Amino acid sequence: MSGKKQSKIQEFEYKAEMKQLLNLIVHSLYTHPEIFLRELISNASDALSKVRFSQLTENSAEDEGEELKITITIDEKEKTFVIEDNGTGMSEEELIANLGTVAKSGTLGFLQAMKEQQSDKEGMDANLIGQFGVGFYSVFMVTDEVTVETRAEGSPGCRWCSTGEGTYTIEKIDREKRGTKIAFTLKEDAAEFAEAFRVENIVRKYSNFVDFPIYLDNKRVNSITALWQQPKNELKEEEVNEFYKFISVDYQDPLDYLHLSLEGVVNFKALLFLPKEAPMDMLYQQGALENHGPQLYVRKVMIQHECKDLLPEYLRFVKGVVETEDLPLNVSREVVQNSPVMAKIRQILTTKIIGWFESLAQDHQEKFRQFYKAFGPVVKIGLNTDFTNREKLIELLRFESTETQEDEYVTLKEYTGKMKEDQKEIYYLSGDNRQQMLSNPNLEYFRKNGIEVLLLTDPVDVFVIPSINEYDKKPLKSIEKADIDFKAEKDAEKDALGKNMIEPVLRIFKETLGDKVEDVVESGRLVNSPVTLVGSKDAVDPQIEKMMRMMKQADVTAKKILEINPSHPVIKNLAGLCVLDQNDPIIKATVNQLYEGALLLEGSLEGKADFVSRMNEIIEAATRQAKA
Repeated sequence: MSGKKQSKIQEFEYKAEMKQLLNLIVHSLYTHPEIFLRELISNASDALSKVRFSQLTENSAEDEGEELKITITIDEKEKTFVIEDNGTGMSEEELIANLGTVAKSGTLGFLQAMKEQQSDKEGMDANLIGQFGVGFYSVFMVTDEVTVETRAEGSPGCRWCSTGEGTYTIEKIDREKRGTKIAFTLKEDAAEFAEAFRVENIVRKYSNFVDFPIYLDNKRVNSITALWQQPKNELKEEEVNEFYKFISVDYQDPLDYLHLSLEGVVNFKALLFLPKEAPMDMLYQQGALENHGPQLYVRKVMIQHECKDLLPEYLRFVKGVVETEDLPLNVSREVVQNSPVMAKIRQILTTKIIGWFESLAQDHQEKFRQFYKAFGPVVKIGLNTDFTNREKLIELLRFESTETQEDEYVTLKEYTGKMKEDQKEIYYLSGDNRQQMLSNPNLEYFRKNGIEVLLLTDPVDVFVIPSINEYDKKPLKSIEKADIDFKAEKDAEKDALGKNMIEPVLRIFKETLGDKVEDVVESGRLVNSPVTLVGSKDAVDPQIEKMMRMMKQADVTAKKILEINPSHPVIKNLAGLCVLDQNDPIIKATVNQLYEGALLLEGSLEGKADFVSRMNEIIEAATRQAKA
C-alpha cells in the first residue's frame, strides 16, 4: 500500500436508496459473482481510454513512454485481490460522485422489479448488472471490505474504504502515480477468485477484447484484436460471438452480424450485431434508445462509447463498432452531430442495415422471424421518421391475419397477391391479442366470405399502419369503421326484416340510447351477432382511444355508430314486440343490454354491475314467460 499522509479520515453515509441497492446486489439479485471482475476491468479500461485520448489530442508528453495497462495481483494463500490501472484516477469529489451514489436514477426500482420476476435464464444477471451502471458495487459479492487508492492529475491522492453496509471513508494519502488501485480480501466462499487459472479464464471470457493489456501476476492474459479491421473471410464465429458479448454486455450469442469495409466518398469499417432479444431497458423504459448507438472509433481510438449520431433512433438496438479515419481525433459531440462525414456514414450504414434485414427476410426466414418478433415494433417507428427508406421498411412489415396461425406472418405483398378479384381494399383490425380479435363481431362478414383481415396486436401498429394509407394502390382500411361497402348476400336479404319492420326497431334503439351513440343503422357486416359498434369514417382507432384514456389524455370516449343485424333472431323478436307494444319494458332493457354487450366485447364497458343486474332481470322475465 502507498505511504500514508497524516490527514483526517472523513466518514460519509450512503443515501438511503444506495443502501438498499447494495443489499439487493450482494444478497438477492445476482447469482454470478465472477461478474465483479468484468466490471472492475471495464472501469479501468474507461480510465485508460481517457488518458490515451488526452495524449493523442492534446499532444501531452506526460507518461507518453509508459505502457497504459491493467495489472491484477492475487495471493491464493492470503486470498487477497488487487487490480490497478494507470488511467485518469479520481479526485475526492469524483470519488464521492462515482462511488457514493447510484449511477442511474430508477435503477433500484427496476432491479427490485426484476428480483420479483426473477428470470430463469442463465446469465440474465450478468446482462443487467452491466446495463444499469452498478458495476463497481458488484465487488461486495466477493468481499466484505474494499479499499480504493487513487489520484487524478492535479489532485492529491485519496483512499476510499467501505464495507458496503451504509458508510464509507475518504482520507488524503501520498500517491505518486496517477491511476487507481482497488484492493480487498476475498470472502471464504469466493476464494476461487484468488486462483490464477480461474481469474485468467474470467478475463478471457468477459474482457478479452479490452483495448489495453491486462497482466495477471506479470503475465499478459488478454488479446487486443480489432476484429472489424480483419477481412470478413478471416473472422471466426467463436471469436465474433465472444467479441459481441464483450461490447454488448449480453450473455447470449448474437442472432447475426454484418461486416462492412467501405472506401469511397467516406472510408470506414464496421462490425455490427443483431441481439437475439430486446434489452430489458428497451422494453420497459420509454425513449431507451435515444442515447444509444454503436461505438465510434477514429484511428483505433474510441471516441464515443454510445454514438447515437451513427444511426437513426429506430435502428439503435444494433450493436457494434464503426471506425473511420475521416474524422479528427479531437472530434467533439457538437462536431460529430454536424459533420458531413458523419451524415454520410449514417446514411450508408442505414442503407446497409436495411439491406441486411431484407437479406435475412429472403434467405434466413427463421432468423428474420426471431429478429422481427424482438425488434419489429422499434423498426416500425422508422416509417414515420425515415421517409428516405419508408418504402423499404413497408416491405419488411409482417402481420398475423385471419388466414395465418399464431406467430406466423404475412407481408402486404403476399396479402395483395391473395386478394379476391373484386376486393379493392386491404382490411385490418387492431386489438390487445389475437384471441380477442377473432371473437370481434366486425370480423363476421369477412370470415364468412373468406376475406383476409390483418390482425394488429402491436400497440405501435395503430399509430403507424394508418399512415401508410395505401399499398399497391389499394387503401388500408380498419374494419371497425362505418364506411365499408358490404356486398349484400341473397340469403341474408331473404332472411332479413323488411323496411317497414326494421325502421321501428331502429327508432326504438335511437330513442333508448339517445346521445350514447352517434347513430343506429342497419348492418351489412354482421352474420352471427345482433349488434356491433363501429367508428365513423374520421374516428380514431379504438386502440388509440384506449391508450389515450390510459394516459389520461382523453376523458370522454368518442361516440360510436351502433349497427344492428336485421337477420338476427333477437332483432326479429324485438321487431315483433314493437308491433305488439312499443312500451313493453323488456324492449328498452334488451336494447341497453345489447349496447352494453357490444361495449363489453370491445373492452370499454365500465358499469359491469348494471350490466349483470339487467341481464338477470331479462333472464327472470324470459324464464317467467317460459313457465307461463
